[in-house]
Formats: sequence, structure tokens, C-alpha cells
Amino acid sequence: MSATDSTGRRGAEPAWAREAERTAGVEIVPGRAYGFFTDTTLCIGCKACEVACKQWNNLPAEGFHFTGVSYDNTRALSATTWRHVRFIEQFDERDPGDVGPAAAGVGDRARRRDGAAVFGGDRTLSPAGGGRMTEREDGASDGAGDRAGPVAYRQTAVGDRDAGPPMPDFPTGFEPWGHLGTDEQWAKPGARWLLMSDVCKHCVHAPCLEACPTGSIIRTEFDSVYIQQDVCNGCGYCVPACPFAVVEVDREGTGKAHKCTLCYDRLKDGLEPACSKACPTDSIRFGPVDELLERARVRVAELRARGIPAYLYGSGGVLEDDCDTSALGGLNCFFLLIDRPEVYNLPPVAKRPSANTGVGLAASALAALALAGAVLAAFRAGRGEG
Repeated sequence: MSATDSTGRRGAEPAWAREAERTAGVEIVPGRAYGFFTDTTLCIGCKACEVACKQWNNLPAEGFHFTGVSYDNTRALSATTWRHVRFIEQFDERDPGDVGPAAAGVGDRARRRDGAAVFGGDRTLSPAGGGRMTEREDGASDGAGDRAGPVAYRQTAVGDRDAGPPMPDFPTGFEPWGHLGTDEQWAKPGARWLLMSDVCKHCVHAPCLEACPTGSIIRTEFDSVYIQQDVCNGCGYCVPACPFAVVEVDREGTGKAHKCTLCYDRLKDGLEPACSKACPTDSIRFGPVDELLERARVRVAELRARGIPAYLYGSGGVLEDDCDTSALGGLNCFFLLIDRPEVYNLPPVAKRPSANTGVGLAASALAALALAGAVLAAFRAGRGEG
């Protein structure tokens, strides 16, 4: 990336050249897939990533109104908030002080006889029946229903993306929350804050890209999903196509669809994305996806050895209980979680709407044939009566 003059001679590199190698230890090379590995257990909710994203992309501030239901006033991703730190405040409203083992669901109810880890206890704060994902009054998902109690999660084979060796099994005699230090008590269910820096997942098979009728959504040379603002017509087809509710049309501003660009402009100049560079705890790690997956497996093994039932979401076909992103081919921006996906407002099974295209076309063809047959029968009956 050295600069050249009119004679073709190589000059001195600018000061910012190859900055990502110094800040993230990553060499950015076109043709390789890059993304984020977000370890939610390291997030402290400082929102430095959120501010850095807005500052670099010149996005307006928002969330000045006190919601009264959470310390997080941004609340969600939007056309002008491309990264959002989600606050998941898990406190028992009936007895906030009851955080003992019984309330936390730790003990016999939190393990199976085969030793596999399970999520601990009845931790849903706003119970709702019906066996389906529901919304609390504050808009946060509570994941209630048939699976509100202890839920086991299991390992299956990696899907269509080469993710290396399988994730490690739980140690023999694994005891959830059994080996936490005094500074790790936040991880216990019962009374805790879970924090997750949410962002566009840059899906390997992106539904928004498939739904776009103008070709404005493309895949870049860094395998990120990018919306070309000069091509977007604001139709909004990409909005319902996204299974993560990331894309949004700026109805009050440009009239175009917006989302995280993975700092495409920075990547082209060898710079680390603004959000991961600003993260003080390295909760957000930027790099080649294959290297991030290796780092994530090591981290999961470390947490499980300490009794924390960590798992990966979006790692290309690694299944937990009722949790699967293999239909999307995995996510270039994936997460380490310690509770059910619904708690983080993530779908347990992410789907591509385009998977229903064949069935929809076949149903439409059959309906058209049936209608044509009915019209022909009516026409013949009318001629016969005449």
C-alpha cells in the first residue's frame, strides 16, 4: 500500500497505512472474509463502540428521552444507529434481593444426568405462556413459553463453512456456575445485567441482498454486505427480509436503507473498524472470520472450564438447543452468549425468506391453473345455456 508518484516510484507510506496491523494485529487483504467476534462476557456497556460508529459515519445522536424501563435509552438499531449496546437487565421484579442459588436456578435443576450443561432455572422476568417468543412491555424479548425452564443445549456438526475442529465438549462433571471467582458473580442467573453490542451480522447468505430489486446491496471484496446509497431507491424490501431487524429505511432523512458497512471505507485504507478499535475491553474483536472462529473456540472452552455455559451464535452451523444459523451459511459477525438467543433478541432459528420462493411460485402456478379452469368451465357452461 505504498504511495507511488507519476514515475511509478514507490514513496513513503502515509502515517495511517496498515494501521490495522498495529491496532488489531490484522493485515487487511481483499478477497478474504472479515468480521467481528463479539464476546458478550467482556462487554461493560460503556457504549464506546456506539459513539465511535456515530462519530466516524457522521450519524446524528438519538435516545435523549428517558424510557423509564431501562438504563439503555437507544433501545435498538435504526437507520441512524448502526451499532447498539443492548442492556438486558435480568432482575426479579418480585424480589430483587433474592439472588441465592434457588432463585438463580443453580443446583440439581440446572444439570442433566449425562453431565451436559443446561441454562439455569426459571429466569424469565415477565412470564408469558403460549410456547412462543413474546415481548415484554419494555420491548425486550423475554423468550418465555414452553422453554422458560432449564433448557439443555447440545453440539452438532459444523455446517457448510469450514470452521475447523468441533467445539470442545463440556468437561466431565461439568457444574454450571460452580467455579466462578468473586469478580465473576455477575454471570450467575437471578440478578445480573447481560450486555451485547449488536450490529449487522453480514450474513454469508444475506437475505437483504437477495431481496434487493435494484442491486444496491452488494458483497464487497472483504465479504461484507454493503448498501450503495446512490443505487438504493428506498423500497424497503430488505427490511422484512432481514431476520435480525437490522436494516431500516430513513424515512425522515435520506429515504434510503441504512445499516453497518463494516467500515468499508476504513478497510479499503487498511484501518480497523471504528467500533472495535474503540472497545476498551476487546469485547469486539475484528479480523479474518476463520481466525476469529479459532479464538472463539478457545474462549468458549475457557469459560466452560470455569462453569459458565458459553456457546457461539452464528458460527456457521454449530447448533445449540433450537438454535441454528446454518440457513444463512453462518454470520461473519458472530457472538458468544451465555443465555438463550431469545434473551438477546436473536432468533433461535434464522431463516432466509428466499427459501420459500419455490413453494410460493408453485402455489401461485397451481392457483393460476385452477382459476383458468374455473373461467373455462364457466365460459362453456354459459355457451351451453345459450
